[in-house]
Amino acid sequence: MKPIIDFIMAIIGLLIFAPFILIITILLVLSNQGNPFFIQPRTGKDKKVFHILKFKTMIDKRDPQGKLLPDAHRITSFGKWLRKTSLDEIPQLINVLKGDMSLVGPRPLLTDYAHLYNDFQNRRHEVKPGLTGWVQINGRNSISWDERFKMDVWYVEHIGFLLDIKILLKTIIKVIRRDDINTTDTTTIEPFEGII
Repeated sequence: MKPIIDFIMAIIGLLIFAPFILIITILLVLSNQGNPFFIQPRTGKDKKVFHILKFKTMIDKRDPQGKLLPDAHRITSFGKWLRKTSLDEIPQLINVLKGDMSLVGPRPLLTDYAHLYNDFQNRRHEVKPGLTGWVQINGRNSISWDERFKMDVWYVEHIGFLLDIKILLKTIIKVIRRDDINTTDTTTIEPFEGII
């Protein structure tokens, strides 16, 4: 039932947020001076690579050598607000609609990390990645990589309809309260560098 529920909820979500998506897209075209979307390869179920879609909160400002400047120099004021409200995540409903993601599951990580996981950490790829997950309602980016992987695997072992409803409801509360949401100019978590 999970894929069917994901599909139906993604359609409903896109219909509800359609006016916001249109307005945000227009504002980002203006503030970013171009592309309003951030597209990046991520690792999904069974380590299959897909392209995640988010609203772009930073501009592509580079130094004289062509290297991207630090996040603090690239994030826009509007981008900061999108992060604070978590509205930058809305386009991922399209990923859910396509079947790349689920509403609930371990958050999809960078493909650069794919070769670094041990067998235990790899278990997070037994299910589809999610818009939100067990980690997101239990500390999000304030917890260590070791704790994140343990929580991801715990979710894989306890996955179920009632647990997903609990996670979705707690996520909504956290978004409204803006708990554990990164409001700084920097990236959200330190890079994963291998087995812990």
